[in-house]
Amino acid sequence: MKELLDFLKRLSENNNKPWFDEHKSEYLEAKKTFDSFALDFMHGVEEFDPRVHGLQLKDITYRIYRDLRFTLDKRPYKTWMGVYVCPKGKKSGMAGYYIHMEPDNDEYFLAAGLYNPTKEVVKSVREEIMLEGEHFHETLEQCKDFTLPWDEALKKVPKGYDENDKYSQYYRLKTYTLLKPVSRKQLLAKDFLKKALADLKRCYDYNETLNRCFDYAMEEG
Repeated sequence: MKELLDFLKRLSENNNKPWFDEHKSEYLEAKKTFDSFALDFMHGVEEFDPRVHGLQLKDITYRIYRDLRFTLDKRPYKTWMGVYVCPKGKKSGMAGYYIHMEPDNDEYFLAAGLYNPTKEVVKSVREEIMLEGEHFHETLEQCKDFTLPWDEALKKVPKGYDENDKYSQYYRLKTYTLLKPVSRKQLLAKDFLKKALADLKRCYDYNETLNRCFDYAMEEG
């Protein structure tokens, strides 16, 4: 894994096609290492979340090539790697389990939950909180060392929701991602994957609640 992180770091310093072409063999070797890790992670998640069965490598990993069509940043390559295991694959919009590696910014983390859900899904989650707030809170309590994105939340409880509800603060959330930072040293430890899976397994009830809300939103849609 160290070789993978070292390659990504050097790529961030030489983010251009000539350099990448010259070091393509190193990239392919790094990708081979990461793909093996990603599959091991997926199989580990399968053991506690039956919804994710049937996925393939392409459903859980991302291409290194950036989409340059709608951005002023024309650097051609991503300098991070991530693996996202969720029902129906990474493009489904459903809650899942994620590992992120970005040595350029020394940013490594685990994540669970919903990232940038549609307004219909957010509405469904808020209705769940309104009806089953105690259960929603309990699922979060199981993930105490993960944090919610309060810095992106609304300043006030949105219209249509009672600010006097016991768990009204959760109505303010616009996205329902849980994050847990890890260090480079932790990532490179031999037992990292085992510990990461144990941490993310505690988020299963939270994800399952969110995915039921996702299902309800799709049915209503």
